[in-house]
Amino acid sequence: MIMMEEGTFTTASKQQWDSTMSQSQFMERDTVLVLSDSDIVTGSSSKKTSHVFQPSQPRGILHRAFSVFLFDASTSELLLQQRASTKITFPNVWTNTCCSHPLHGMEPGEVDGPEDVMDGSVRGVKNAAVRKLEQELGIPVGELKLEEFKFLTRLHYWAADTVTHGKKSPWGEHEIDYVLFITIPSKDKLTVRPHPEEVDDIKWVTQSQLLEMFDDENLLFSPWFRLIAKRWMIGSGSDGGETKKRDDEGQGWWDDLERTMKTDDFCDYETIHRFDPPSEHMGGGGDAGPIFEREEGKKLEANGAGVAPVGNTSKKQGAYGKIKTHKESKIKQLLRVDEVWSAIALLYLQPLESNLESDIIKESYNPSDLEFCDDILCKVSRSFAAVIRQLPSVLLVDVLIFYLVLRALDTVEDDMTFFESDKEKVNILLSFHKTALVDPKWKLMGCGEGDERRLLEEFPKCHSIYATLPESSRRVISDITLRMATGMAEFVDKDLGQGTVDVSQYNRYCHFVAGLVGEGLSRLFSASGLEQPSLAGELHLSDQMGLFLQKTNIIRDYLEDYVDGRAFWPQSVWKKYSCSGDLGYFANPTAEEARTAGLNCLNELVTDALELVPDSLSYLSKLRCAEVFRFCAIPQVMAIATLDKCYHNEDVFTGVVKIRKGMSCQLINDTTDIFGVHSIFNRFASSIIRKADTFRKKGYNDPSYERTINACETIIELTEKEAKEAARYASFVNSTTFVTSCAAAAAACLAYKGPNGVPNNMAIATATSMMASFGILSLFKTGFIRFLNKSSDVSPLMPAAKLCK
Repeated sequence: MIMMEEGTFTTASKQQWDSTMSQSQFMERDTVLVLSDSDIVTGSSSKKTSHVFQPSQPRGILHRAFSVFLFDASTSELLLQQRASTKITFPNVWTNTCCSHPLHGMEPGEVDGPEDVMDGSVRGVKNAAVRKLEQELGIPVGELKLEEFKFLTRLHYWAADTVTHGKKSPWGEHEIDYVLFITIPSKDKLTVRPHPEEVDDIKWVTQSQLLEMFDDENLLFSPWFRLIAKRWMIGSGSDGGETKKRDDEGQGWWDDLERTMKTDDFCDYETIHRFDPPSEHMGGGGDAGPIFEREEGKKLEANGAGVAPVGNTSKKQGAYGKIKTHKESKIKQLLRVDEVWSAIALLYLQPLESNLESDIIKESYNPSDLEFCDDILCKVSRSFAAVIRQLPSVLLVDVLIFYLVLRALDTVEDDMTFFESDKEKVNILLSFHKTALVDPKWKLMGCGEGDERRLLEEFPKCHSIYATLPESSRRVISDITLRMATGMAEFVDKDLGQGTVDVSQYNRYCHFVAGLVGEGLSRLFSASGLEQPSLAGELHLSDQMGLFLQKTNIIRDYLEDYVDGRAFWPQSVWKKYSCSGDLGYFANPTAEEARTAGLNCLNELVTDALELVPDSLSYLSKLRCAEVFRFCAIPQVMAIATLDKCYHNEDVFTGVVKIRKGMSCQLINDTTDIFGVHSIFNRFASSIIRKADTFRKKGYNDPSYERTINACETIIELTEKEAKEAARYASFVNSTTFVTSCAAAAAACLAYKGPNGVPNNMAIATATSMMASFGILSLFKTGFIRFLNKSSDVSPLMPAAKLCK
């Protein structure tokens, strides 16, 4: 809700417009939207930081802006303002009616996503325009309606304020600017009370009057205004080598205001027009030069990163690939010898064996269609492909198709631009079980991106395999598809740009997209005969296991989801920590206050996920088939490892955090039974406790500390017995490794022939022997611990072959 008082602007996020505040104070307080070159919101920054030109950021930080052009329809005059002399950037210059920035944490919201740009609505930018028109020019909010603003296009430009501050100016602009036109019947009916801290003067001008002003060498103009006016607004303006958005006869936007405002003839929502500034605005504190190339067919580059059109930043669904992934260097990974040999063992010596080539599968399903399903599974989810393939043949295809059906449904839900309306998307979701799973020719063209789109466009091949499944499996898949689609439809019209409303809604969403998957799998396991019929009734445990995985993904994918405009961190949690009232407050933080707040929020959500572990372990303890157990347990151990990686980790707010590939291989090798799983959970719960204690000793005050410790201690208590056994076995194996390594090194030294040999022979022989011994013993360690596990009093799992007999 916006409340207006004289000299005051207040939002629900408690940000206030105070006439006594200086321009410097506003520069520190306001939080702008940091962008990628393709206009995706990737974080936040203070207005001051984003406008600083210095060697570490020669053109400042790219952020979102808008430029309003307000016209008197009766005279075609444009309202100009002269920026106040007290402004820090570009003071005293004449410019269009209003130029400013949408901000984080405002109410109504000022953050637009790609779908808002593509449909031209950009309500966030328009909300910001209404706010700033009141602040700068005193135009009351009610006098200009949101729907009266016309969004035309975007331009990416930069300019150092060298005219004001000299060639080494520490200030400048680097923006993707949204151009907004608005007309009023008559200026006589408009209330305009310019704020002296913002505006020195105003003037209504015709086209000819503006061109005369441009010719007056005594007047200063903002570089963005001159660019927009001459390239697009005035038909007789100079192209300057760029294509203007005019009609075939060269008519500009200002030449026919009625046409501009009532048609979409001049609207261009796909292109981001990019311009370097004139020579007098290059340089600045970072000595910035040109960054945009105009050669046709050549990839534009900015700040060292490739520029791609909006909607084509990745071939993956959503924001996948638009955010950097934090990885350890290859050298650091290779120095972890145990993990390296675990990877070698998993890839070449003890791989997860695929049962897809079994005779029963070959005889039961269309080979080419099944090959497609297997291929597309690997493309849309490499992580799940291996664990699905190792399932027994009586269950493998059922789970494979179950996963692909839900992935197709998820692709429909995730596409934010394909459907003309939310109603159309909801209809597709709710009818999916009656169309895609009934009509053998059903397919959906153009929805999603990359391999997800291919899955929908070639869905008849999936249906071919689905139709051949046992009736019991088809019944489960259809039921879960309907219920999941119903849940997804519930969230279609919800604004998730700022996350879910509270923890209850957060849990509800996770139930629909992951908890139901757990239930469906339990029912498929039971229907196959590999698990007890009672497992199908373990609805709570199945749900909690799914929530544990989903919440881990949501925590890890904070920045990707925020950039994509569909976030899930609950507002009831993050608003306790966000000073701006916006979820993006934590993204790419520059201030210590924002970093600390982000870590507090992150730790609370990690703790919330950890509290699901006891139910997840309880579910795993009820399984009896070895292959089913590994299928369920491997994602669980990956999740606890990921939570450990995310806990108190600032990297979550600047990219995607992932565990090392070598560690993943090691976890897979160790996840053969409940013994190994408990040891892994115990290990990572202990790690989180150590981290929490370390940060506490350093003076870090985490509001969730006690809750985190309690959650981890519960996990440790549940897994302590197996952890102690694992430690005992590991001690024995590690001692053996050390003795054998020393023996290998000694043998290598003895093999050294003396001064007549090649000088590096001993070093090479020693290193080779040591590496080989570590590798062999890593494999021995895995096999030996498996043997000891089977010999212990932990109930062994049975392979599917024995259960089937």
